[in-house]
Amino acid sequence: MSTPQAVSAAFQLKWLHEEIDLYDRKLAHFDKYSAAGSAAERKKMVTKRSTLEKTARQMVSDGVEFQAKDLPRSFRAEDPTAEPQTAEQSAA
Repeated sequence: MSTPQAVSAAFQLKWLHEEIDLYDRKLAHFDKYSAAGSAAERKKMVTKRSTLEKTARQMVSDGVEFQAKDLPRSFRAEDPTAEPQTAEQSAA
């Protein structure tokens, strides 16, 4: 049986994955449609996404369980044996 803390951590990880996916979509939209957007705005979004990604990856390495269907699309495309990419690396 799962402890309440484990369940809470699983929901938090799912939320983090949803937020990362949202920031991926925001960045894609920004790159495609915001020609007049500032580099500072984009950098702020990339920094926030990177922070969320680090937290999610730390929770996974700590053993928090998750379902593959809850992963952000940017995580699904990765090769499991490859090194994790940061937002700046995937944007380049």
